[in-house]
Amino acid sequence: MRIHTIKPAEGSKTLAKRLGRGIGSGLGKTSGKGHKGQWARSGGGVRPGFEGGQTTLARRTPKHGFNNNFSLIYDIVNLEQLNNFEDGAIVTPEILNDAGIVNVKHGVGIKVLAKGTLTKKLTVKAHKFSDAAQKAIQAAGGTIEVIK
Repeated sequence: MRIHTIKPAEGSKTLAKRLGRGIGSGLGKTSGKGHKGQWARSGGGVRPGFEGGQTTLARRTPKHGFNNNFSLIYDIVNLEQLNNFEDGAIVTPEILNDAGIVNVKHGVGIKVLAKGTLTKKLTVKAHKFSDAAQKAIQAAGGTIEVIK
């Protein structure tokens, strides 16, 4: 292959409309704009969302809710999900990501919650733990490590 032989994929490029090139083209005389009026003029038309002076949909619909751009969103892991690991394993965010339990690309970290029961003795490394989860892990003979 040579640089001068490269062509775009078939059908990916469309020819520009040739306006005002005679009756036979179908786009002669008024070039598809009809006769007179706002749409026939140079620079004519209205801005996107304009509804002829009627209050626009964006202004008619009520605003509600609030999104805090500074909130920290943690990926949640429950104790019942930790039972998937072998007894005595060290559970880190990377291992949880590889197991498909969380996606470490999203959020700021991992928080372990106490839903379910833990039957294995594990060392769990996460960014946050609920008090109940912390007690349950330690009660099962495991340890916790808070990642900064």
